[in-house]
Amino acid sequence: MSSRGQSWLRLAILLTVLLATFGLLHARNRQEVLPVRMPLSNLPLSIGGWEGKQLEIDSETRQILGPGDYLSRNYFDPGDSEINLFIAFFPSQRQGDTIHSPRNCLPGSGWLPVQSSYLQISAADGRDIQVNRYMVQKEGQRAMVLYWYQAHGRVTPNEYMAKYYLVADAIAHNRSDGALVRITTLLQNGETDTQTERRAVGFVRAVLPLLDQYIPR
Repeated sequence: MSSRGQSWLRLAILLTVLLATFGLLHARNRQEVLPVRMPLSNLPLSIGGWEGKQLEIDSETRQILGPGDYLSRNYFDPGDSEINLFIAFFPSQRQGDTIHSPRNCLPGSGWLPVQSSYLQISAADGRDIQVNRYMVQKEGQRAMVLYWYQAHGRVTPNEYMAKYYLVADAIAHNRSDGALVRITTLLQNGETDTQTERRAVGFVRAVLPLLDQYIPR
């Protein structure tokens, strides 16, 4: 990219940040709308043939994440394959408690990135969504991570688009609620990336239609 092009890009980013800051400051002066929703703890333990086991989230992690509603579960299918489902829902993001990207959290847990791309998924409820497909490894183990940002019936894989929608919806609808949904599954012995992806996508298709009750439209 030419120096002139880089200058325009920096200017565009600066203007976006300024507009986002103005929008949030303006939205803070009004009473925020907090939609009625079900707590994440009510999400079924049985989902599409998968059986879930609740995991505890320690107080230190909760403190880092900030005020919100969180769920961490391992789900098992009849063949004993395992998928971890993690959801972080923030009723409000006006006070600086915003969604943490897995791109930052996973390396902090020792998982190193191997591959990153977008993945298109056709869900059971007829929606076509795009999610992040993230391959990571640690101590000889490889895992596939699918994750996305969800708010107000909208799904996006892009962190910056999620922040844009956050500002736009705060201004237009007095709402700043939103969530991160992350699905992680280890590659089993002799398993290919394609087989692992098929398992993860199958679980996404099963869980996505349930989420509107817990991540309100």
